[in-house]
Amino acid sequence: MPKHASAEQVLASADLSIAVAIPCLNEAATIASVVDDFHAALTGARVYVYDNASTDDTFDVAAAAGAIVRREPERGKGNVVRRAFGDLDADVVVLVDGDGTYPAHEARRMVATLVEDRLDMVVGARLPVQETAFPRGHRLGNRLITAVVGAMFGRRFRDTLSGYRVLSRRFAKSFPAQTGGFEVETEMTVHALATGMPATELEVAYAGRPAGSRSKLRTVPDGIAIARTIMVLVKEEKPLAFFALVGGVLELAAGALAWPLLPEYLETGLVPRLPTAVLSTGLALLGALSFACGLVLDTVTRGRRESRRLHYLALPTPPEASRPPGQVPRA
Repeated sequence: MPKHASAEQVLASADLSIAVAIPCLNEAATIASVVDDFHAALTGARVYVYDNASTDDTFDVAAAAGAIVRREPERGKGNVVRRAFGDLDADVVVLVDGDGTYPAHEARRMVATLVEDRLDMVVGARLPVQETAFPRGHRLGNRLITAVVGAMFGRRFRDTLSGYRVLSRRFAKSFPAQTGGFEVETEMTVHALATGMPATELEVAYAGRPAGSRSKLRTVPDGIAIARTIMVLVKEEKPLAFFALVGGVLELAAGALAWPLLPEYLETGLVPRLPTAVLSTGLALLGALSFACGLVLDTVTRGRRESRRLHYLALPTPPEASRPPGQVPRA
């Protein structure tokens, strides 16, 4: 008897309801094959396509392919994720893009890992199979954002922006989804880290878009939006560190302004350049207030984090696969 079950054995032994959620904006060229692939990869799963105000035939093509198609008129992937997580009631939710860049067959391995290891999120870390699949600008931005998230919340992920994720019911039902665009992947990663959810990554092949398909990612605007989201999440989840940093910058600026005035004041007791002295004093006070705000908000955040954790724990646990005698779970 093998020590670990295969993906097929785990899925066969677990009584799972699986929903595949596919956000789509103008993906008529690829969505039929994506729906067919996931129907084949996850037998019995319900495949939902969320048409995000497409101007092509995405809705009709997805419906003809056998998907359950719903409309989300508010543009933005985050808005689709918010809608999908509110609608779907399944043990496992597979979230994947509709552009055909992620291999559907890997969903079996990802779902099996979620079930066997009792996880709440499995991220498909992208391994480009061709140079055009992951442009250098996107790769550099992903590494930078992943590094920042890792420094602030813990280095558990190498691909913070992956759009291929398998999620438990309690992840989907505890995720607040505050962002509206591509920032939602970063928000999901931070949610898992801040709540202390068990999660992991699995490497998956990442292909280029097929002919006739166009990326909706705008490198600079979406990169700025993601960076802004990280800053907001740091402020919300790590207020003491955020406001201490702001306070430290203000105090350094106050010290730099006051330093040239200090020798004459010590020698004569007079304050030259009074406006500079007033500005320095104001900056020093603002720095102290910033640090005090951080202390207060840190207490509030601890209470919010405890409430969020308790809500998460109150939701049903991930399904468990039955094991043949002699088989042991992964460490």
